[in-house]
Amino acid sequence: MTLRRKVLLIIIDGQPWRAARRLNGNLEGWVQSGTVRVWKMRSVLPSTSASCYASIHTGVSPQVHGVVSNEAVSRLPQADIFSQVVSAGGTTGAVTHSFWSELFNRAPWNWVRDIEYDEPGGPITHGRFHTMTAANADNQMTPCDADLFATLSMLISRHGIDYGIFHSCTLDSMGHRFGHDCTTMDNACNKLDAMLAHFLPLWLQAGYEIAVTADHGQSDRGHHGGREHAQQDVAFYWFGGGDGPQGDTVLDQLALAPTLLGRMGAEIPSSMQARSFLSVD
Repeated sequence: MTLRRKVLLIIIDGQPWRAARRLNGNLEGWVQSGTVRVWKMRSVLPSTSASCYASIHTGVSPQVHGVVSNEAVSRLPQADIFSQVVSAGGTTGAVTHSFWSELFNRAPWNWVRDIEYDEPGGPITHGRFHTMTAANADNQMTPCDADLFATLSMLISRHGIDYGIFHSCTLDSMGHRFGHDCTTMDNACNKLDAMLAHFLPLWLQAGYEIAVTADHGQSDRGHHGGREHAQQDVAFYWFGGGDGPQGDTVLDQLALAPTLLGRMGAEIPSSMQARSFLSVD
């Protein structure tokens, strides 16, 4: 099988729909220009970080894959985007929190072995990870987003990856501390959006279709995990082709994995039951 396209998935952890549409000036500028589309996407329940990571990549609910909290992270048995791309002869790259390595490559996490690796057999071919060990309200322990965007760009230029994922916890960590109804979070969203703006043209020029979204939302009190629009609803920006639904359609997070696999031309496994929301052209 030959992949027909390359795709990048950019996950901004913990940015709710209302913050994205109000504060992502650069991303919204692409939408206003008519070259990028945006939809509302609703996360799985619980709207907890690890639960959402697992569902985003496997297309199955937490009640099926079993990652029902951040304390239930383990290597998942289900097929996922990484494994399907590698099975199709492609290469993958991840610049993410270490949970992604544990869920989709191997567990338990080993700092020395797993902080960085290049493994031809995948499923994550090229991995660069961070842990946020000992993060708390006084010290978020999050790396700079610009450095992480640059690391993903390095994997693209050095290895020509077919599928790459970026994941940063900056906004999620700050949201837990400050809540989203404050100038601090307004400024944080603006700064991340500005950092991302410098890299998007480079990735587009390299021939990638790009999805920018969040794993879950967050309330004004800094909480997520439960069932309400503030905690579950996020923006899904799409820099790419394919026919999609009407703009007011609320997308199912479980449909993200089969949609991206369909765009790349990789096989969609039978475990992914949600219907793709973009045509394959």
